[in-house]
Amino acid sequence: MSQFCFVAQSEDETDQLGQLLADVLPAGSVVALSGTLGAGKTRLVQAVAVALGSHPENITSPTFVLVNEYLDGRLPVYHFDAYRLRDEDEFLELGPEEYFEGSGITFVEWADRVAGCLPAEVYTIAIESLGVTEREFLVSANWEHGKAIVARLANSEKSQ
Repeated sequence: MSQFCFVAQSEDETDQLGQLLADVLPAGSVVALSGTLGAGKTRLVQAVAVALGSHPENITSPTFVLVNEYLDGRLPVYHFDAYRLRDEDEFLELGPEEYFEGSGITFVEWADRVAGCLPAEVYTIAIESLGVTEREFLVSANWEHGKAIVARLANSEKSQ
């Protein structure tokens, strides 16, 4: 498994991580997000979508609608929230395979609740709140191409 740890001291630094992810994640990527309530899952998706050219005011938590699509950027961003789902079957009813196989980047918040529905080649980002605005993002992948992308992410961060 390849890992990259990014500590953001502020929302501006979360935006920097969003830009790094937007620069290296290829179309068709699926990203599983985990972290407690308020850890910054939606904020990270917003940062990536904005870096791809979406308007920030359009990016909201899909908690009550379950999936949002942000189609106004360089790549589409699909944003699922599994928090309110009863089980994996309810997630499958949303048709996630179409998104996973699409031309955009798919984010799944509370991915641990639907882990059995995710593709084998999924990036994971575990988010931990370290303070009011400080967050730790641990990005990982366990397949060859994903490991190479995580390594590129680490190298991109070092060169900034």
